[in-house]
Amino acid sequence: MSVPDWVFDAVFYQIFPDRFANGDLHNDPPNLQAWNSQPELHSFYGGDLQGIIEKLDHLTELGVNALYLNPIFLAPSPHRYNTTDYFTIDDKLGTMADFRALLEAAHARGIRVILDGVFNHTGRGFFAFADILENQEHSPYQDWYHIHHFPVDAYNPGELKDYVGWWGIKSLPKLNTDTPAVRAYLLRVARYWMEQGADGWRLDVPNEIDDDAFWAEFRQVVRETNAQAYLLGEIWEASPRWVSEGHFDGLMNYPLREGVIALLNGEIQVSQFRTRMEDLLAQYSLEQALAMYNPLGTHDTARIYTVLNGQIALLRLAYLIQFAFPGAPAIYYGDEIGLAGGKDPDCRRTFPWDPQRWKMEIFEWVQQLTAARKEMTALRRGEFASLFVDDAGGVYAFSRQSQDDLAVAVIHARAEVQEILLPLKGAWKPGQKVRDWMSGTEMQVEADGLRLSLQPYQGMLLHAAD
Repeated sequence: MSVPDWVFDAVFYQIFPDRFANGDLHNDPPNLQAWNSQPELHSFYGGDLQGIIEKLDHLTELGVNALYLNPIFLAPSPHRYNTTDYFTIDDKLGTMADFRALLEAAHARGIRVILDGVFNHTGRGFFAFADILENQEHSPYQDWYHIHHFPVDAYNPGELKDYVGWWGIKSLPKLNTDTPAVRAYLLRVARYWMEQGADGWRLDVPNEIDDDAFWAEFRQVVRETNAQAYLLGEIWEASPRWVSEGHFDGLMNYPLREGVIALLNGEIQVSQFRTRMEDLLAQYSLEQALAMYNPLGTHDTARIYTVLNGQIALLRLAYLIQFAFPGAPAIYYGDEIGLAGGKDPDCRRTFPWDPQRWKMEIFEWVQQLTAARKEMTALRRGEFASLFVDDAGGVYAFSRQSQDDLAVAVIHARAEVQEILLPLKGAWKPGQKVRDWMSGTEMQVEADGLRLSLQPYQGMLLHAAD
């Protein structure tokens, strides 16, 4: 499998475009909501591509070098998963010139940009479905969808009976990818945006297009156009099938998120967390594990700040695990400054650009971790191994080791001070000095290991001091 080399070094940042920053007031819709108001399903706030361009300094300061954008193509909703035109930037977000300017500005900073590809379903305004609604059984596009019978009614209240919609939703008619014209159209879309300069695709619900031949052809078309394009599948469980030459480079690693939350909310012991993580990694090769997209939150989940009940110490541990674990860490916009929010649509609040509203201790902690990832080859490319597990003390330690580098993460998930002797299994020699990257504290390796005094909910990232 040929994963693009840059992915192993990536720190991703996910942006929901309507809610990040409003850089161009001229493309605002007339029904704009107040920026910091509570979001509803149909709320528009005016975030756009120009706003992202203007806030790239924030991403650079944070240490981000890859950007994942939720859908930006023409669509009638704020989330834009109901596409009307796959070849057109939504005018509420900007123009093709704005998109190219964003790519140019991001690439100049060493930031890659991947797009959200929604190819399982369209919106009702998509030309082929609109033609069906207009012409019914006389439409030349009726085999583009799964039509049960005519006449097709897509708007009246009531159960969906006339056609297949994603999860039975009328506004999301499901494409029929068995139809050659549909496949050809989607592959043209895939190629077109690679030609415009995008760096990859995040594929929405790809398991619902359960067709190996389609995804193999999709991968081939994308890689022919951009040999360094990253293909990311939205698969919610561990599934080796979906990371292969005929599918994707990485998956959205929700099992990691679920394990971290279960550990830090006290639902599982550290030994159970270790088992979960080892079982997860055992399903993949090292290359596959390193290419995973590791989120603590996304537009489809409650905010990590809210899930962990606003406990900054637990958030620090969550981020430490995320950045030390194999794969590319992914920050959902606003999580780095402690933005709160429950399930959709509450997890899609606007970014509060007043720094007085930021929890800077989270921001600075993430900054430290992005710097550590840049500094330590082991964090980007190293093998994983568990080193220490103590359920009674709530301590778990694991290492990442590459040919020329070693890093050790220590997680203390209890409220009491804990003294431990960390066995190093020959990794560092007695007398060698080791530094905790997070606190700056230096210590010396003893004959039998490293003695650590762990404060309540303390996390350490150990690295050779020299």
